Amino acid sequence: PSPVFADTVASASAKYDGFAEYAKENQMEQSDVSCFIIKCGDQTKQLFSNPRGIKGVACLGRCKGEQSCATRCFAEFGSEDLDNWLSCTIEENECVKVPKNIDNSAENVGYESAMKKFDPSALIGKWYKTDGLNPNYDLFDCQYNTFEFTDDAKKELDMGIFFRVPRPEEYGGGFWENSLTEHMVIDASSPDEPNPTGRTMHTAGKMYGLKFTENWYILGESEGDNDIPPFKLVAYKGHTLQGNYEGAFVYAKEPILPSAAVPAVKEAAAKAGLNFDQFTRIDNTCPTTTKSLNDASAGTGTSTTDWFDLVVGEGGVIDWVIPGWRGEYKK
Repeated sequence: PSPVFADTVASASAKYDGFAEYAKENQMEQSDVSCFIIKCGDQTKQLFSNPRGIKGVACLGRCKGEQSCATRCFAEFGSEDLDNWLSCTIEENECVKVPKNIDNSAENVGYESAMKKFDPSALIGKWYKTDGLNPNYDLFDCQYNTFEFTDDAKKELDMGIFFRVPRPEEYGGGFWENSLTEHMVIDASSPDEPNPTGRTMHTAGKMYGLKFTENWYILGESEGDNDIPPFKLVAYKGHTLQGNYEGAFVYAKEPILPSAAVPAVKEAAAKAGLNFDQFTRIDNTCPTTTKSLNDASAGTGTSTTDWFDLVVGEGGVIDWVIPGWRGEYKK
């Protein structure tokens, strides 16, 4: 069988954080186009039989691996058909060839100041994300999470995720609403239990058709004592096939972090080597003057049936998964 990618001195010895970094040093092997029909024929037919699927794939291709752009595409055109197609072609059958030597070890490098014992009952209910560090993941509008226990031992939680993705004003403005669920497992419920990464909790699953794993670290909190309003300072590290990612954010019970909590948040951030001044306030005003753009039948007006170009052509979906796969970075 063919190797996943061309053997080079660099690929044998180096580790990469993501596809774009790999592509700049190595010629990516072309994808197995026949695989899309032979191994994922049903998923391909289902996805490309409607304008919404076609536009979703074309939108992803234009992102060239940029995550915030891809999130907007999923918000506008995301569907179960798109998730199933990405899962089948990229992860299950490797129709798109991806590097196997991505270094994910950074995910397990935690924070010394993370809480060694955390009571997950303190998370139950609704929390606003008020401030975030990573613009690709943390700063979407109108963010809040809900938590509820899923087991009698109270060591597992379902987290509801809600946020808006704005459409640029030059394209008409408005927003798409997203609603997702992740399952969280508590690691730091007792300081006596083995927890080599020092993580507070972790999650794993699929997001938009691609597998991910993510470690969470609670760096500081208040339950409302000593005149400090309730908050949680959370840092996270994770990875998908597209590489590693990390960030941090603040939970509060109000849409804006109360000023009385800011000194404690700053102190907890500093102990972890983070600077709260580099965080950005999340817009949780959530205006209702415009209507959500979510529409299951969105994307009408595209008549093309040439799915081949939408997959491997210039601006095709493989350009999102593996920017530079044609070797344009290799000069």
